[in-house]
Amino acid sequence: MRRFSLRTLIAEAFNAHQGWERQWRNPEPKPAYDVIIVGAGGHGLATAFYLASEHGVTNVAVIEKGWLGGGNTGRNTTIIRSNYLYDESAGLYEHAVKLWEGLSQALNYNVMYSQRGVLMLAHNVHDVQSFKRHVYANRLQGIDNEWLTPEQAKAFCPPLNISRDLRYPVLGGALQRRGGVARHDAVAWGYARAADALGVDIIQNCEVTGFRRNASGAVEAVETSRGTIKAKRVGVVAAGHTSVILARAGLRMPLESFPLQALVSEPVKPVFPCVVMSNAVHAYISQSDKGELVIGAGTDQYVSYSQQGGLHVPMHALDAICELFPQFSRMRMLRSWGGIVDVTPDRSPIIGKTAVPGLFVNCGWGTGGFKATPGSGHVFAHTLATGEPHPLNAPFTLDRFRTGRLIDEAAAAAVTH
Repeated sequence: MRRFSLRTLIAEAFNAHQGWERQWRNPEPKPAYDVIIVGAGGHGLATAFYLASEHGVTNVAVIEKGWLGGGNTGRNTTIIRSNYLYDESAGLYEHAVKLWEGLSQALNYNVMYSQRGVLMLAHNVHDVQSFKRHVYANRLQGIDNEWLTPEQAKAFCPPLNISRDLRYPVLGGALQRRGGVARHDAVAWGYARAADALGVDIIQNCEVTGFRRNASGAVEAVETSRGTIKAKRVGVVAAGHTSVILARAGLRMPLESFPLQALVSEPVKPVFPCVVMSNAVHAYISQSDKGELVIGAGTDQYVSYSQQGGLHVPMHALDAICELFPQFSRMRMLRSWGGIVDVTPDRSPIIGKTAVPGLFVNCGWGTGGFKATPGSGHVFAHTLATGEPHPLNAPFTLDRFRTGRLIDEAAAAAVTH
């Protein structure tokens, strides 16, 4: 009988896991698929999972230039909420929140969704009027939202400074108790594992270099760094780089790309109970399960594909955070980064067909991409499977820029965009 030491058992288990991981992470592309999804971030992986689980479309490839979840999915501040003003936006984000609430069970993977509440602070008369308008609109939409006085906001978030002599005094806040945060990499890996188990191929290090079209102009194949892959339909879900990819199909998109700034502090014990957002000072803050304070800032003022961005933007946010929460002023910054966001003229996403038959797009989420992940993937999967929009994403087609039926969340979302 062969005898094993504990070290040998651990080494063999590790090697077996590594071999399985290599096979899963980079399978060889098949010659043809029913659907190819470009982009292995949260939205792309969610789309693949719902295609397989709800529509029975399992001959799917998710192709990614880099590594799984290495783009905006791994570069965001993980805030989840649905308290948008317009019915179209509120409906789509509320659909996402409802999916978030059962996502760990659906994927059999803990995405660490924590409904700790999202508190949006008002600092001036305009903020107060705007947030109360949101509260009333959300109640009509069946979405939870409530107005808090400064004292109630302090009771809900004890570290908050509500002194009247602040540069930006707190005049109240709108609270969505069902809002919260999730673990971003767990979301990507959970969707990837579940999609993989249903037969979806996830192919990393596979850059799109072009599209091949047939005599009628429809897409019939994708040219990649790993060869040509045929497909009946192609969905592009590549945050920050959608316009670059679609330019290879001869399409110009109404998008601009900006670095969105964020940072985390050194880890500390649990000290912050919720998510706090402040549009007037362009800052928002929560605490991760590892103990880091996760602090978001605004976008840079110039278009760029940089994943670093300008230092002045997070410094402005830190000034505000240290005034609102003075106990954090002596903490050290651990790291900062810039995620690349696609922004449309009306600051709302584009989900649907393009002018090229067989080519679909899901892009333009701006700062709202992570919170929409399950809802975005769910409705886009419906669109790819049926060729027609889901009722929730029907208003978000490219046609709105021709007809003028815009969904202008630039100001209505009541956050920095």
